Amino acid sequence: MAKIPAGVGPRYPQIVVLVGATGDLARRKLLPGLFHLSSAGFIPGCRIIGVSLDDLDGDGFRNLARKALDEFSTRKVTEADWSAFAQSLDYVPLNAGAAVLKAAVERAEQSFAGETRRLHYLSVPPTAALSAVHLLGEAGLVEHSRIVMEKPFGTDLASAVSLNARLHEVFAEEQIFRIDHFLGKEPAQNILAFRFANGLFEPIWNRNFIDHVQIDVPETLSLGKRAAFYESTGAFRDMVVTHLFQILAFMAMEPPTSLEPKPISEEKNKVFRSMLPIEPSDVVRGQYTGYRSEESIDPESDTETFIALKCSIDNWRWAGVPFLLRTGKRMAEGQRIISIAFREPPKSMFPAGSGVGSQGPDHLTFDLADASKMSLSFYGKRPGPGMRLDKLSLQFAMHDTGFIGDVLEAYERLILDAMRGDRTLFTTAEGIERLWEVSTALLESPPPVRFYAPGSWGPNAIHQLIAPRAWRLPFERGWRDPNKLGS
Repeated sequence: MAKIPAGVGPRYPQIVVLVGATGDLARRKLLPGLFHLSSAGFIPGCRIIGVSLDDLDGDGFRNLARKALDEFSTRKVTEADWSAFAQSLDYVPLNAGAAVLKAAVERAEQSFAGETRRLHYLSVPPTAALSAVHLLGEAGLVEHSRIVMEKPFGTDLASAVSLNARLHEVFAEEQIFRIDHFLGKEPAQNILAFRFANGLFEPIWNRNFIDHVQIDVPETLSLGKRAAFYESTGAFRDMVVTHLFQILAFMAMEPPTSLEPKPISEEKNKVFRSMLPIEPSDVVRGQYTGYRSEESIDPESDTETFIALKCSIDNWRWAGVPFLLRTGKRMAEGQRIISIAFREPPKSMFPAGSGVGSQGPDHLTFDLADASKMSLSFYGKRPGPGMRLDKLSLQFAMHDTGFIGDVLEAYERLILDAMRGDRTLFTTAEGIERLWEVSTALLESPPPVRFYAPGSWGPNAIHQLIAPRAWRLPFERGWRDPNKLGS
């Protein structure tokens, strides 16, 4: 087993109370993630107490966890590692009450000789979050603890303010970790490294050189079992406030005084404070045909399964630069990109028919999939007589480095950061409330939904929204396959 560098993991053994332990997220991501963190040595010690509505005992929970690992773990599960992990698992049915949960946590803590810390992970719907918080408070499990909460964090400004106020009745703000798995991905963090470690790009990261920015997250997936949840939420609340705006902040923030949680959070919040209110006229809402006939969906539903919007950051660096965001279900491709379009030269010396400008401006593109990829496109001369230009690109993929095996999955990274108390990749109460504030006009007067065909790029109105510019997706050329030499 590779040696884990000092300072990567938490100092103390962790007692994890996993509320919603039998749910889909826990089985797909959280239990496999905790298994990897434990077996790889990232955590000096760990005990996991599952809590849910299901009437299980410890053995039943261990059976569920083993099935989850067999089905969803992306890494090999050895019998030795499983045996050690199984001994760390315990279970308390939700209806057993606070006293039984408290006793289970105390037993887990007593299995370690020294100090421990508690991590409460609420893998539950937003409607159940506060009751889980009060259960933890009633059980006396607030001290020496941190709590991880899943999105969405409210549905508008009033509900977010109310939710934060009620959370603060039990947990202090510094104990609360509002999770966004997009920010746990290596490529999202690589934006910080790319911007602030390279003298080539930081000087041009502003309105003088950048024409516009696109954050584009189309999905091919349908809603499946999430249909009922989605019907009351929609694409804006589900994806834009919780994911795309957070990515925007990493892209647009000023250099922090240091790469520490507080300075980074403060710079992100400055971006949110500088955002202008979103105008409904700058938004296209869509719904794929057939959505209204799906199970649990209102036959006259106005819920958007697609949204595209233009927003602005009113500060010195970004004044006049549009940020164009798009996401939706049942679309032509599944992608997660940030694409930065640079301003074109003010005058062209190239003859008509040379090809210059025919494929748009130069772009720097980040692929936000789990394995980092970046591309820088530019015009270059086609070999041969005359002056013909083609769009070319420099591309990098994490596969090229030999470090791809070291990449932690997003939830693994965020769980580890929460255990360490590192809030860099988490959202603050101030930040989330400000995002709902700038969204108020849109939520109160949303434009009507426009229908789009499944497998398309959304309603046709998206082209008017971005004109005279063009959407980066679909790409004029695809990512090169690192396994194919010479491609």
